Amino acid sequence: MRVLVTGASGWIGSAVVPELLAAGHEVVGLARSSASAERLEEAGATALHGGIDDLHLLTEASRESDGVLHLAFKHELAFSGDFAGAIAADRAAIDAIGEALAGSDRPFLNASGVIGLAEEGETVTEQRGHEVDPGQTGARARVANGERVLAYAGRGVRAAVVRLPPTVHGEGDNGFMAAIVGAARAQGASVYVGDGANRWPAAHRSDVARLYRLALEGAPAGTTLHAVAEEGVRFRDVAEAIGRRLGVPAVSVTPEEAGERLGFLGEFVGVDTVVASTATRELLRWRPQGPTLLDDLEAGNYA
Repeated sequence: MRVLVTGASGWIGSAVVPELLAAGHEVVGLARSSASAERLEEAGATALHGGIDDLHLLTEASRESDGVLHLAFKHELAFSGDFAGAIAADRAAIDAIGEALAGSDRPFLNASGVIGLAEEGETVTEQRGHEVDPGQTGARARVANGERVLAYAGRGVRAAVVRLPPTVHGEGDNGFMAAIVGAARAQGASVYVGDGANRWPAAHRSDVARLYRLALEGAPAGTTLHAVAEEGVRFRDVAEAIGRRLGVPAVSVTPEEAGERLGFLGEFVGVDTVVASTATRELLRWRPQGPTLLDDLEAGNYA
């Protein structure tokens, strides 16, 4: 297939691109900078200069493709405080791609998340979280955008959503886990909230990349997939692994103190989220093989 990938030079995209190329697909990667375009060309992909705000470009490139993987999200805008702006840009890109593919039966895969999909202590399955208000704010707003993608399944698009855990880990990660490790290094303590029994789902980047390829090749229209290798890693274990690697103590803090120490990340580190991927594994025969989150932390990939 000739596959258009947005976010092709990002953390997950840069693993997905070689996975697709190795399987014999042709990749066109959206690149916002010359440096990103150069990396894509070196990997063997074709670079398309532009971003997700270039809606005309996105529409034309989608029409010329055999399938689209939409991995881009304006994280820098979201992290600066304008999460609503990032969601709006994502929604506009989704519609540009979806309209271009309507009636074609071609695949359209979107990246979404799992945070906020269930009450504390409940296990999130692929069947959960589909009753969401399109005007939802916060973390669930990205879930709402995922439902917007799935709606294109009713318009002749093989639309599917891949829900990602908060931690897609591996060497070179500069996301949530890297920020938490950085805060522990700067403050001389690795923190967890309360007794630290809350859990985070996780997956290694290589496993996520393989799932995207499998989904591109075979996920039915309207499918929701969970890119989750570990259903829930106890956060105290995470904090203690970070502490051992950095040589700092792991300490319990209140939710308020977590916010003071970690900024916007403080509201996430105490969340208890357990996510199952049983249906995903059965449907696509996906078998995660990469290192666990604790393996990566103990190996020093974040130190």
